[in-house]
Amino acid sequence: MAALFRGSRNLFQRCNKHVDFIAVSCRSMASKTPVGFVGLGNMGTPMARNLLKHGYPVIATDVFPESCKELQDLGAQILDSPAEVADKADRIITMLPSSPNVIEVYTGPTGILKKVKKGTLLIDSSTIDPSVSKEMAVAAEKMGAVFMDAPVSGGVGAASLAKLTFMVGGLEEEFNAAQELLTCMGANVVYCGQVGTGQAAKICNNMLLAIGMIGTAETMNLGIRLGLDPKLLAKILNMSSGRCWSSDTYNPVPGVMEGVPSANNYQGGFGTTLMAKDLGLAQNTATNTRTPVPLGSLAHQIYRVMCARGYANKDFSSVFQFLREEEGQ
Repeated sequence: MAALFRGSRNLFQRCNKHVDFIAVSCRSMASKTPVGFVGLGNMGTPMARNLLKHGYPVIATDVFPESCKELQDLGAQILDSPAEVADKADRIITMLPSSPNVIEVYTGPTGILKKVKKGTLLIDSSTIDPSVSKEMAVAAEKMGAVFMDAPVSGGVGAASLAKLTFMVGGLEEEFNAAQELLTCMGANVVYCGQVGTGQAAKICNNMLLAIGMIGTAETMNLGIRLGLDPKLLAKILNMSSGRCWSSDTYNPVPGVMEGVPSANNYQGGFGTTLMAKDLGLAQNTATNTRTPVPLGSLAHQIYRVMCARGYANKDFSSVFQFLREEEGQ
């Protein structure tokens, strides 16, 4: 018995020596401790819902209280501010519209960093300027917390089905801890490098997405004017070298596909305003790095004009409708 006691004591001492390591690595274990979630919009709500489906208690907040009702009905605890969420959770995910929103949620008067606990893992899935992600990481580090950027690709449909792609930037030793949560909401979780590289990957992806959508819309419109049936043209494109995501998964022409915004008067999906914002981020980073992006620049101009012409709240695939109206049809 004495030998058993001595063995247990030695084991305790060894564990005690490694308590700092345990504090970092325990988050990567499949523990179902509460997860904070700030931002319950079109993307945030299905993401938080999938965390609940995987058994994680969710503590959430949103600037618009009505946005919290669905999660509350599903069992999430709803609080009044990001600071209150930070006081109750040591893993927090944020999904917000823009850089100013992220700055406010993290560093504002009722922001996360006002009450964040040391060792808290902060994962921001917003699409923002990479420089802002770096600023938030520095601010979080001063409070003893860890900040990672993890923007997503896939849209509302993928968010609902937990098939998002996450592009993650931050400390590599914290990636497994982030991955535990992100795999509940996505099919692909990719480590990109230091803080800000996740945002860099997302900005590049969305610039290509916008260019591809405009090209698809132009192509479909030209084919229709030449007398081709739009479904037939889409079928041909999708078995040929012109195939792309905008043609085979998210076609912008009404009547070609079901279950996409073009089949619902361009409601839902990824808004034109958000696409214009992301293209603006791409333009800023291109300017800062002296990178020529002529097609990205033209796409940015087109989506800015669309916002001014009444398309701001429609899905970005409404560029097809915009082109049709431009030609007087």
